[in-house]
Amino acid sequence: MKISIILIIFLCSSPVFATSTDTLTINDSLKLNQTLISSGVKFEMGFFHRGNPKKYYLGIWYKDIPAENIIVWVANRDSPLFSESSYLKLGNKSNILLFNGGNFVNWKTHESNGVNPLLQLLDSGNLVIREAGDLNPDNFIWQSFDYPTDTLIPGQKLGWNLKTGLDRFLTSWRGPDDPGVGNYTYNLDYHGDPEFYLRDNNEIIYRSGFSGFSEMSWGDDFNVSFITTPDEIYYIFESLDHNVKSKLVVTYDGDLQRWTWNLDSNQWTKFWFGRGDQCDDYRVCGPYAICNTEALLICQCPQGFRPKNPSAWNLRDGSDGCIRDPQLDCESNGFLTLYNMKLPETRTAYMDGNLNIDQCRDRCRRNCSCAAFANSDFSQWFGTGCIIWTGDLTDMRYYDDGGHTFYMRSAASNLAEKKITPSDIFNGNQSLDKFEELPLFKYDELAAATSNFQESSKIGRGGFGLVHRGTMEDGQEVAIKRLSGTSRQGVEEFMNEVLLISKLQHRNLVKLLGCCVERQERMLVYDYMPNKSLDAFIFDPKKKGILDWKKCYTIIEDICRGLLYLHRDSRLKIIHRDLKAANILLDENLNPKISDFGMARIFGASQSEADTTRVVGTCGYMPPEYAIEGRFSEKSDVFSFGVLLLEIITGKRTRWHDESSLSLLGYVWKQWTEDNVISLIDPVLAYQGFEAEISKCIHIGLLCVQEYAQDRPDISAVILNLIALDTASFQKPKAPGFTRFMRDASSTSTQSHQTSSMNRLSITNISGR
Repeated sequence: MKISIILIIFLCSSPVFATSTDTLTINDSLKLNQTLISSGVKFEMGFFHRGNPKKYYLGIWYKDIPAENIIVWVANRDSPLFSESSYLKLGNKSNILLFNGGNFVNWKTHESNGVNPLLQLLDSGNLVIREAGDLNPDNFIWQSFDYPTDTLIPGQKLGWNLKTGLDRFLTSWRGPDDPGVGNYTYNLDYHGDPEFYLRDNNEIIYRSGFSGFSEMSWGDDFNVSFITTPDEIYYIFESLDHNVKSKLVVTYDGDLQRWTWNLDSNQWTKFWFGRGDQCDDYRVCGPYAICNTEALLICQCPQGFRPKNPSAWNLRDGSDGCIRDPQLDCESNGFLTLYNMKLPETRTAYMDGNLNIDQCRDRCRRNCSCAAFANSDFSQWFGTGCIIWTGDLTDMRYYDDGGHTFYMRSAASNLAEKKITPSDIFNGNQSLDKFEELPLFKYDELAAATSNFQESSKIGRGGFGLVHRGTMEDGQEVAIKRLSGTSRQGVEEFMNEVLLISKLQHRNLVKLLGCCVERQERMLVYDYMPNKSLDAFIFDPKKKGILDWKKCYTIIEDICRGLLYLHRDSRLKIIHRDLKAANILLDENLNPKISDFGMARIFGASQSEADTTRVVGTCGYMPPEYAIEGRFSEKSDVFSFGVLLLEIITGKRTRWHDESSLSLLGYVWKQWTEDNVISLIDPVLAYQGFEAEISKCIHIGLLCVQEYAQDRPDISAVILNLIALDTASFQKPKAPGFTRFMRDASSTSTQSHQTSSMNRLSITNISGR
């Protein structure tokens, strides 16, 4: 959305272009309606304007991309020109002069002693001042590549010239319509093992360490290098295919993003962003703590450590970090092997490029101050080498995929070279005494309640595993979710559900009675819901008649109230992320209970949205911004609710499609736009005389499933709409997301009606189960 706003603004303020050469000589000038174009017609330089009244700036942009698309370099960021007679001139001191009309110099580059200088825009996008006849880049008098603004393009260095002290770094724009110097900078710290830091003014907010994790997904079209010489240390990326254009940008609101120009859609496509989740926040977890976005408590202590301030961790604050337990005995220490890691901050680390990993281990073992070590052989980043940390280990995180191997010093009792996985991290510090208010069931009593989990006790199957019906010794009927060894979900989801449901109480949420963690088993025990789930009624031709419209309407209202509690009224702000008919259980009176919180996420009080690279949920119920970009919020649950509402009314599954390959949402939208709403209503409901109220709910459902999150109502507004007497005040819905049927590669005709949850999904490859 931000990019769209900027494009619209630029459309309204684009410059007037005139064909020109790529070069200016002494005393030549460039007026507002003139440009320089590089010899290969790759880049263009000229004036553009922003704001009202108009402020003129000298900038560079890709020539063969429409002019409304973002500027890659700006000269006079904080010295705009206001006169329409402003112009550029190459001065006799080998410098650029910008005149604000007349003879008043508004901005200039530093003066040099050139003999016969000229100004030239190169095909790389670099604007240079050089001596006529001298094409050697080492002899350039001045170049724009040495003074980047908010954007890094192929062939441009980001880093230090140690000989001259020149620091090439990125600085954000002040705002979407103001290219002035903003608050955010992205620069290289070459002390220790070189790393990049994103700062808000002087405060570090994000660290991107090359030795720790090459986060940017570049693909095969780019050659990415980190160069270190006695005179320079810098990062650079170059396009192997000159038709592929890319840029790295620090946005005005403090994000780090990589974009590539898509020739098919004729627009910039975001391929990567630096601050995608809470674990990207700088030092969100304290020393020795490992951040893991897929755990409910994102700060985790590795094995052999415990929270320094346990009471704070109970409040989801791990900023105090972890301490060793037991303490180290230098003579008998070993090393824990941590995989898929973002390595700790390295500004105070020691690096020796001549040591292999075995020599690195020996050096660390002999130095009692060594806290950890890693190999610095990261292919394109460095040669063979060794990094040794001697201080506190900070700003670490676990990646579900990627990262590097890291060796942390540990007491011998913790077993040297033990592989640490997310579940190991969790089990290492999340003991069950944190859930002392939640009853713990013995394995034997649950086995007895289900006749040793016999086949006849099975009542369901989900991503978690099997669900069994059991009768306790006192006669109470329970539902037991049993984590299977091949579960698509795992320990994090199990603990997530325990922590969340044990703290939530609402008549429209399923009640968790307790859990069992014996004999390598993990089980959750719930109130038994004799009528199973909502999908067993609305999609079953024999049962759907049991739910008349009045009961359906009550169910819809109650689901809304449950969501309102999760989003607004509970002491925790919860985003469910997997709301669907199969996760709405019905009690003996057909009252709905929202269930399955294994994929839910807690938001901070002021948090409105979050990003993840691990998309969870069920295809058909996920909104576009979540399925494609990994961004979720309250509006994600609203979208899922809208899908569920339309399923109840139509009696069709979200994965249903007609001969034109329309999805359920596409089918509903088509009938709505053709004023054929009554045809959408399931015949079982249509004859009951509530067509006006059902039509109102279709309207509400379409409002909930609009493509863009900002267009959807929040759940409190949905409730107000449900109780409204008419729809006169309702907004007109915009087109829903995913109007076409999405068939994943693994789908078969026998699978087309399944809506199982998934908890591993690339945001660039939608593949439901």
